[in-house]
Amino acid sequence: MIPFQKLNKRDPIEKVIIVSLDLALYQVNVLLDGQELLVSDKKGKPLRARNTLEIEALFEGYNVKDMVLRHESAYDEMVNQPTRQGSNRMEVPLGRNGLGYAANDSE
Repeated sequence: MIPFQKLNKRDPIEKVIIVSLDLALYQVNVLLDGQELLVSDKKGKPLRARNTLEIEALFEGYNVKDMVLRHESAYDEMVNQPTRQGSNRMEVPLGRNGLGYAANDSE
C-alpha cells in the first residue's frame, strides 16, 4: 500500500487502475516500477470514490502514462455463463478529459 500523499507529480506513474468494486464504488491502485500497489488515503485506508471522475481529478497534473477502469465480475454464473478457467478481468482505457484540473488548482 502507498499513501496518495507519497505520490509525486513529477515521478512517472506507469498506470492508474480504477478498480470497480460495486455499482458506484471505486478503489485506486497504481503501477509503479512494475509493481501494483493499493493507494491509501490520509487515514491509511484504501482510497475510494463514488465515481471515476473524482479519481481522475486527483491525478490531474501527475505524470500518468495510462489510466484504466478495471472490472472483474463475480456474477457470471448468475447470468448463465459457464464457469471460467481464467480471469474475466476487463480493463478499459480512460481518456484524460481534464475535468478535474480546476478542482486541483484550488488546493
